[in-house]
Amino acid sequence: MRSAALAMAIAGSLGLGGCKNVAPDANQPALIVEPSDASRAALQATINDLLDTDVALSGNALTETSFLFIERSVPRSLDGSPAKGRNMEMPYRFTLLTNGTDCVLVDERDGSRHLLADTTCVPADGATGQD
Repeated sequence: MRSAALAMAIAGSLGLGGCKNVAPDANQPALIVEPSDASRAALQATINDLLDTDVALSGNALTETSFLFIERSVPRSLDGSPAKGRNMEMPYRFTLLTNGTDCVLVDERDGSRHLLADTTCVPADGATGQD
């Protein structure tokens, strides 16, 4: 009995050690620092995949704020002019977080988390401002 409990404890600790789970409170709002072509491409690809469309992002997206809001384009009539009426849909909202090592983009619609490859970020409150 005792050896079975010990084996289960060892197996459990090995199993947990292999996962890269981070406690939610360890995540902090973050900013991308030193954006590169690769980091911009990673963000662009992640957003495009999540929204299932091509989205135009600014080159400084997520470098000044940890939030990214994306609105749908204004509906157009057949002649290309804006359709009448208001677009009442809420914009898509994403939040950049870091656990000190990884940059993680959170889709606020469902809370899903997406690791941004080739991206360096720092906690938003620890970022250095431009002089």
